[in-house]
Amino acid sequence: MTIEVRNIVKKFGSFAALDNVDLKVGDGELLALLGPSGSGKTTLLRIIAGLDWPDSGEVFFDGENALDHGASERHVGFVFQHYALFRHMTVFENVAFGLRVQPRGVRKSEDAIRARVKELLDLVQLDWLADRYPSQLSGGQRQRIALARALAIEPRILLLDEPFGALDAKVRKELRQWLRSLHQEIHVTSIFVTHDQEEALEVANRVVVMDKGRIEQIGTPGDVYDNPATAFVHGFIGESIVLPVEVRDGAVKLGGRKLDIVANGAAPGAANLFVRRHDMQIGPAGSGSLEGSVQHVRTFGPIQRAEVALCGSEGKTVIEIDAPRDRELRTGETIGLQPRRYRIFAAPE
Repeated sequence: MTIEVRNIVKKFGSFAALDNVDLKVGDGELLALLGPSGSGKTTLLRIIAGLDWPDSGEVFFDGENALDHGASERHVGFVFQHYALFRHMTVFENVAFGLRVQPRGVRKSEDAIRARVKELLDLVQLDWLADRYPSQLSGGQRQRIALARALAIEPRILLLDEPFGALDAKVRKELRQWLRSLHQEIHVTSIFVTHDQEEALEVANRVVVMDKGRIEQIGTPGDVYDNPATAFVHGFIGESIVLPVEVRDGAVKLGGRKLDIVANGAAPGAANLFVRRHDMQIGPAGSGSLEGSVQHVRTFGPIQRAEVALCGSEGKTVIEIDAPRDRELRTGETIGLQPRRYRIFAAPE
């Protein structure tokens, strides 16, 4: 099932939740909508599901206008962040619910319903919990049951709104791996909303980065991380050092000091230099474009993270860098810093 969204606009009063959004989702794709709170990602998901309606624009499923049909007619499975399981029903009855309430003409027989529920509980690896109630399950188990319930009606499209947001970090990581494996098995066109960049990059085939109701960039996880199209994407995905610079005559200057980097076609004027924390090369004092004094060092695993106060910058600019432990950094020492990979974007007006 393919999905195409064209020129979607949605406003709540004077606030534009979605501003002329265009998006295509391929058949069997697992797509992430990634962005901060208020970026419009959940509103877009709900419009695709039929739970909200756009002010203007079009939504197509396999070329058919989905806006001609209500939510119950779109054959979409929806998984909410907070599970929305029926507390008075067992796990088995929760999963069977969607099958039992189908119109009589399409409803399966009781034997077929029981077989389908057993198949889904086996799929999510929780068949042994069929007779328990939601209150007797862990958060991760509840979310897997919620997913099984959404799949029970054999949806053409699966939509997940912050599916792991209410879980602790360890369980989220386990469920991310599980969801990726499950999608490879069921191959249903799926879209999930998240504000967790690691989750989007780890699970999705493609990532849609949103901000203020607009799409900033669409690409593979590698594309959006390694080749961010805008300053927002660079700052939101991964952890970046951002330094105010000036581009003039092809040179890049920080606080009047020329840096040993090229402008890469950046327009003249005020700009911001973006560098990933692990892309700042460390050497002896005087060996790089920048120089700084190590203020504090934390070590975890193979990485050391250091706070460095830049020398010669206006005020006291402190940045954080990540470095391997092959060269131990010491508090108080002065080091040279050289950006290896970086991007320069014009400063906002």
